[in-house]
Amino acid sequence: MSGFGIYVHWPYCAHVCPYCDFNVYRYRGHDHDLLLEAICADLRGHASRFGKREAGSLFLGGGTPSLLAGRDIERLVEAADDAFGLAADCEVTLEANPEDVVLFAEQASAGVTRFSIGVQALDDASLMALGRRHGVAAGVRAVEAAAATGKRVSFDLIYAREGHGVADWRRELIAAFSLPAEHVSLYQLTIEPDTAFARRAARGMLTPPDADASAALYEATQEVCDAAGFPAYEISNHARTSPARSRHNLLYWRSHDWLGIGPGAHGRVSDGVRRLATEAHARPRDYAGAVNAHGVGWLSDIELNGEEIADELLIMGLRTDEGVDLDRFAELRAKPVNPDAVAWLAEQGLLALDGARARLTARGRLLANKIAAELAS
Repeated sequence: MSGFGIYVHWPYCAHVCPYCDFNVYRYRGHDHDLLLEAICADLRGHASRFGKREAGSLFLGGGTPSLLAGRDIERLVEAADDAFGLAADCEVTLEANPEDVVLFAEQASAGVTRFSIGVQALDDASLMALGRRHGVAAGVRAVEAAAATGKRVSFDLIYAREGHGVADWRRELIAAFSLPAEHVSLYQLTIEPDTAFARRAARGMLTPPDADASAALYEATQEVCDAAGFPAYEISNHARTSPARSRHNLLYWRSHDWLGIGPGAHGRVSDGVRRLATEAHARPRDYAGAVNAHGVGWLSDIELNGEEIADELLIMGLRTDEGVDLDRFAELRAKPVNPDAVAWLAEQGLLALDGARARLTARGRLLANKIAAELAS
């Protein structure tokens, strides 16, 4: 497998959104220098264990890493470069909230080459319902300010919100494509366990669209995006051009290697013999303690067997327009793909075949997880 990137998780947010199930903690103004130092030391520890390997992408995610000043961003970029070496054209992505727009220029100067902005909706009532602290005007200003830095710009929107209709979503998408961005991530709202939204749903206080309504919203998404020149290269991600695609996220979908640095971060690292699934301690204090004691912040590192590697390759690869090499999948799994399942899925118009490569059709993407399970059966 080729390709290598680094994911750095910054776990603090000014406010925790009610739909979020990521490893996040409310930022209360405490000193974050110890965590920054632990992250830098973790990068050095990973390099010591696995050796230097040039990274083509560095993704600063969270949480809300856009809370960090330019000097802190520069510190993280330099630490990654010192530990591993960043490619000359390394994609350095910063997940950002619109409220941090005043920092965008200095963050770009610090090494960020791509902003991924959590706009989430272009409707003020929906933003309030999602627990966001910005309005539509602020979201638009943030996208424009990021574009003004000369860096690549992506932004997120959430659909299938409570009461969300197809006509409203179409108008929202059309407005989104008037903004100066070349990439959009369009996510269906999922009610995750142990979130505020899950508790509201359990009490009957939140009713998102049902499966049929969500499918109609997804199909409308594809129609509008295709017409606007933003085809889907992954189930939830759309880019105007190939260079605008998220280089870092493609590592995940292609089952390449990435380091998971920071509290709660997950990674996949190959050493030429084994492929390890790593997970860092979730709580910042525990993470920093592990780095100080062991050189890395791992809670666990598990060697994946061939079947597990193959299943990840299938599940992630089917999400993309590139699809999956079924011969490679069978080789890793040490048993052939179910030919009857392949033939039936193709006959149903859910799977398209090009030699050994299988891709989901537009209809098939609505059933991606079920199709992956069928192929692996």
